Amino acid sequence: MVMPEHICPYGLKSKWLLESHGFDVEDHHLTTRAETDAFMERHEVKTTPQTFIAQERIGGYDDLRAYFGQPLADADDTSYRPVIAIFGVSFLMALSIMALSGGSILSLATVTTFIAIAMCLLGVQKLQDVEGFSTMFLNYDLLARRWVPYGYVYPYAETLAGVLMLGGLLPWVSGPVALFIGSVGAWSVFRAVYIEKRELKCACVGGGSNVPLGFVSLTENVMMMLMGIYTLIGIAL
Repeated sequence: MVMPEHICPYGLKSKWLLESHGFDVEDHHLTTRAETDAFMERHEVKTTPQTFIAQERIGGYDDLRAYFGQPLADADDTSYRPVIAIFGVSFLMALSIMALSGGSILSLATVTTFIAIAMCLLGVQKLQDVEGFSTMFLNYDLLARRWVPYGYVYPYAETLAGVLMLGGLLPWVSGPVALFIGSVGAWSVFRAVYIEKRELKCACVGGGSNVPLGFVSLTENVMMMLMGIYTLIGIAL
């Protein structure tokens, strides 16, 4: 579909995919709603674009990917990609900040900066859909089960603690907050996964994630616990 107010993105993707595999593409634009409806009725399909190779209809963009051995992942498949992206970017940002400040990248400051950034990014993921996060969180968090509003507070608390720790601000706030939510979270995850042996999805990157509950969420909470303890030790000293 190529209309004044809409160019089909899947049509562009299909054309690029064909060309990247060495095909010469004969592109037929559907420029009106009537043309599109007539095309779908003629070929008995419900969507466009449709790809034909050697007079054989392959199908839409997903079908074309499958034809070339590149099927899309199922929406329900578990994936660690969001977590890998967040932790990877957090680490690179920590290295960049240390390089800019003139500090050593092989230092405790790099680790604490990395954890603070990761907390911020993980918090932002949760803040995109607090309702969805709180629903998934209730599946395993012990405090949220006793006091439902905690599931709504958690994303804000994690983000706030991360921001304050990143700037070294109000350690008497960020330290206790991180230690508290990290401790409750770590025990909740450990109990659900390693004691009760439950198979759940982790709410660590938001309510719509397909990350399995387990090591990743436990790591997130343990990092917050350690940051909380480190911050409180800094106050005492």
